[in-house]
Amino acid sequence: MTFYNQNGNAVAYIDDDNETIFLWDGTPVAYLDKENIYGFNGKHLGWFEDGIVWNHNGEKNGFTKKSLPVFSKFEPFKAFKKFKPFKSFKEFAPFKPFKSSALANLDCNSFLKLGEK
Repeated sequence: MTFYNQNGNAVAYIDDDNETIFLWDGTPVAYLDKENIYGFNGKHLGWFEDGIVWNHNGEKNGFTKKSLPVFSKFEPFKAFKKFKPFKSFKEFAPFKPFKSSALANLDCNSFLKLGEK
C-alpha cells in the first residue's frame, strides 16, 4: 500500500509484512501497531484510519490512493530496503483528537521521517 502526500506524490509504502513503512529510498521510518503509527525511535506519530494518515492535531498528513483528494502521480521504483532498526520503547498513544478536514502543514514525507532512529 502506498502513501501519497496532498499533491499526489508517492512518498512511502507499507511493506509486505503489513507493518513496516518505508520511504521510496528504502529507509524504514515507522511501523503500524493496529491503527497507531510509531517511529522506530519509539515516538507515536499518529494514526492510520480510513486510508488517511492523521497527526496528533487531527489533520491529514497522508493518503492512500482511494482517499487521495487529487489524482495520484506515478510511483517511483522502490530502492533496496535498508535494514530495519530495533524498535525503541513505545510512547503511550495520546487520545485521538477530533478529525479535521484540514491538511497538515508538514509534508507526509517529513512527518514519517520524525520516526527515524
